[in-house]
Amino acid sequence: MTEEKDMNCAYCAKGDLVNAFAYEICELPASTVYVFRDQTHPGRCVVASKHHVSEMTDLSKEDREAFIEDVNTVSKAIHAVYHPAKVNYGMFGDTGHHLHCHLVPKYKDKEEWGGTFVMNYSQDKIGDEEAKVIADKLRPYILNK
Repeated sequence: MTEEKDMNCAYCAKGDLVNAFAYEICELPASTVYVFRDQTHPGRCVVASKHHVSEMTDLSKEDREAFIEDVNTVSKAIHAVYHPAKVNYGMFGDTGHHLHCHLVPKYKDKEEWGGTFVMNYSQDKIGDEEAKVIADKLRPYILNK
């Protein structure tokens, strides 16, 4: 599948646009994986498709399966490192039209247990140093190293 990148899209342009809300962990076959800078839910990540599409239905069957496999890989890593009671999955795109999935670990004794997670719960975003620590914990599990 080949399509043009949208350099106004944070996930396509990367750099400062995506760094405002996420820190890159690694590349997977169908996606780029990020630490979400709002860590109200410790271990929260975003898996962004390598294709600039708005809907899963815009992907070929093979690309869609590869994307979901990447989401599954990251979920397993979050479970291995953070031991949440549940991981919630959110795929939005009302304003940012690039397929991505938020993986939000939920903990029974923490914020929002029993409800839907808030997109940006905290206005306090972690910096690169804190994000790197999280990325370094998750990366070996994501890459199976």
